[in-house]
Amino acid sequence: MHTRTIGGRSVSAIGLGGMPLSIEGRPDRARSIATVHAALDAGVTFIDTADAYHRDPGETGHNESLIAEALASYGSGASDVLVATKGGHLRPGDGTWTLDGRPEYLKRACEESLRRLGVEAVGLYQLHRPDPDVAYEDSVGALKELLDEGKIRMAGISNADPGRIGLANEVLDGRLASVQNQFSPRFRSSEPELGLCDSLGIAFLPWSPLGGITRAGELGTQHAAFAAVAKERGVGPQQVCLAWMLAKSPVVVPIPGSSRPETVRDSAAAAELELSAEELARLDEA
Repeated sequence: MHTRTIGGRSVSAIGLGGMPLSIEGRPDRARSIATVHAALDAGVTFIDTADAYHRDPGETGHNESLIAEALASYGSGASDVLVATKGGHLRPGDGTWTLDGRPEYLKRACEESLRRLGVEAVGLYQLHRPDPDVAYEDSVGALKELLDEGKIRMAGISNADPGRIGLANEVLDGRLASVQNQFSPRFRSSEPELGLCDSLGIAFLPWSPLGGITRAGELGTQHAAFAAVAKERGVGPQQVCLAWMLAKSPVVVPIPGSSRPETVRDSAAAAELELSAEELARLDEA
């Protein structure tokens, strides 16, 4: 598989978003593990998770523990995988989401993520979402301290606008490794953030790149140009979508979620799909 870099570290051009393996409608544990193993078999070396990716009360970190189990059971071939996790966005388990960007909370959450992942340092730790009740520089400052202490190897942010990207990079002394924002054919308002990351050499990680868990299968019917190019190429519109994103910038690393081995293999194959300038123009105009 083609590769990209996050904070100077080489990773697969297509990552795996772990969220669908742990929330509503999640598969059983055996299929979840098989899905992660299928990703690794396909050459995926970047997996995104978060402590908030769970379904029920009392199971915070479900996805982190699941990813750790899948990697451990895969064997030595998992040693090159970069696991990214996030803190600051909580899910009490009643269907709601809350925020806690306090430095003391983020440090505590990171310690818990370290324990669940079974590592000495988190490969990439990201502020999940800005907390309006906490100064952004204070939240990012906690990541800087974790970075300086060696608890995390790289720091990133998620759901950030251009101003916060600049501020975070300043607080981190130019060490901001990634920005994870929503981006897909139906949600393209993060183009400015993508452009800024491209200019700064910061990895841009589109979440829900296929339109979301319940919409990925509808991508071809909702976006005719993607369906047309897919038909001409003899592939699915999901592969075309991911290839279109990769062509936008060398800093882009999409992280499509998956709950089945078949779909994760299909997503990984998008890294080998080279679209022509004419095809890209058609997709951009769609």
